[in-house]
Amino acid sequence: MSQHGTTELPVYAFLALERSERVLTVTIRREEKLNAMNDTMMEELTECFGWIHRQKDIRAVVLTGIGKAFMAGADIGGYHDFDMGQFFAFQDKGREMYRSIETCGKPVVAAVNGYALGGGFELVMACDIVIASEKAKFGLPEVKLGLVPGGGGVQKLARAVGPYLAKELLMTGRMILAAEGKELRFVNQVTEHGKLQDTALQLAAQLAEQAPLAVQALKKLVNEGRDASLESAQAYDRSFLANLFRSEDAKEGIAAFVEKRQPHFQGK
Repeated sequence: MSQHGTTELPVYAFLALERSERVLTVTIRREEKLNAMNDTMMEELTECFGWIHRQKDIRAVVLTGIGKAFMAGADIGGYHDFDMGQFFAFQDKGREMYRSIETCGKPVVAAVNGYALGGGFELVMACDIVIASEKAKFGLPEVKLGLVPGGGGVQKLARAVGPYLAKELLMTGRMILAAEGKELRFVNQVTEHGKLQDTALQLAAQLAEQAPLAVQALKKLVNEGRDASLESAQAYDRSFLANLFRSEDAKEGIAAFVEKRQPHFQGK
């Protein structure tokens, strides 16, 4: 499926990887199917983000799609022939894919270039920051198939926009334009279509300049603190702070502040 070493980028059937200093862009490439996910693509994304997690010299990721879609959900054509076991195996593989992004120790910026529907919207919600083209459209239309989202989209959407609006969006299956997504606060920024990639790369470059251990800790704290009590989450914050204070990066950051210079973080 892929070939890579410590410096060589992996090669995949449905993903294209491009490196710019400490930022890696991952582009989903199945344009003839609007980047709809199949088994191979899910396996590749899971493997890819596992590989990214292990690379110390990659500090931020941009995830995007080619053509008119970010990802137009699952390749529904295959559903027709699935038995129950195959269907749930497919769903489990999707959840593993989303989890690989959520647990990746690098910040992942979704650069949403077009349709992000069904599993594609769930893929967006697995990312850390969302930059949307003015042409982006989001939605969880599984109700139109007599189904519900299987990759965590129901609960994530409800947490993002509240239960009442989530029910409306889920039960109607309607599409959400980029501007509305920003109003609903699951899109950080809307940009002109032609400026999407540059905007996402500029943000990712900013993230890559920060102390990598602290960025990784913040991602974990926010993701895992959402379902904890305030007291438990704050205790979790304090434990991470104590560990980071002993790090070389913290010593460098404090010294750079005192010496009025730019810090040089090493991820140690």
